[in-house]
Amino acid sequence: MAGSSTEYIKHHLTNLTYGKLPAGYERVEADGSTHVLEKDTWTLAHTGEEAGAMGFNSVHVDSLGWSVGLMLLLMVLFRAAAKKATTGIPTGFQNFIEIVIEFIDNNVKDTFHGRNKLVAPLALTVFTWVFMMNLMDLLPVDVVPSIVGLFGIHYMKIVPSTDPNITFGMSITVFAMMIYFSIRVKGIGGFAGELALQPFKVKNPALQAVFVPINLFLETIALVAKPISLALRLFGNMYAGEMIFILIALMFGAGLALGVLGGVLQWAWAVFHILVITLQAFIFMMLTIVYMSMAHEEH
Repeated sequence: MAGSSTEYIKHHLTNLTYGKLPAGYERVEADGSTHVLEKDTWTLAHTGEEAGAMGFNSVHVDSLGWSVGLMLLLMVLFRAAAKKATTGIPTGFQNFIEIVIEFIDNNVKDTFHGRNKLVAPLALTVFTWVFMMNLMDLLPVDVVPSIVGLFGIHYMKIVPSTDPNITFGMSITVFAMMIYFSIRVKGIGGFAGELALQPFKVKNPALQAVFVPINLFLETIALVAKPISLALRLFGNMYAGEMIFILIALMFGAGLALGVLGGVLQWAWAVFHILVITLQAFIFMMLTIVYMSMAHEEH
């Protein structure tokens, strides 16, 4: 039982990976036979070991596919709401979209004190996209993998925010925008001055020169920590939530009593996880707004 449970967990935590297996790699087929690759081969990984052997030359097809698909779905939904918008009595869907936009717009006005028309749309995109990716965690863990398994697809993770590649991709993009607008608003000198002259700033030029390396060290660490913490916070919370769903799912195969208990626990955790899903999307959005505000403000 322990062995099958371990395999079950590993299977559900493995991404559908496409990458290059090196020449000479001994590949195990579904029927148990093996063969050695004569040349470098681009293919879908059949096992977690193959995904690891692909190394950096690999792509998580499921994470990219679901994240892009959810973004396209959001674009369709918002476009439909915009086309059907009316100045009269709004429909329920239009009312819901207006509430979301007003909520985000108010948070931007309260937090961002610069002048940049990009920030509000960016916040809206971040919140809704992260929320939709997190929301996938409420689907039963076995439904989609079982369906795609009928077509010979070995793995399928449907929650993109449980993949650090996705969360780091978003956080690095926010970080790059923060650096860009910092330099654009303050200039190279102003941006460098914030790194070199903070937090220790004195009027004596000779003493200030002594503090410059210390300031650079401290401020660089603080700067680099922003995208890392932004990515890991979202990934860690969603990965832990998915792991709990998987562990609860194991109870359904352990007898009637544990199966019933598992159903109750799954329902309770799903209700609580709705708060986690929304909160993590909100935190990611708010930190994005804060970082953009920092890029437009001088100390």
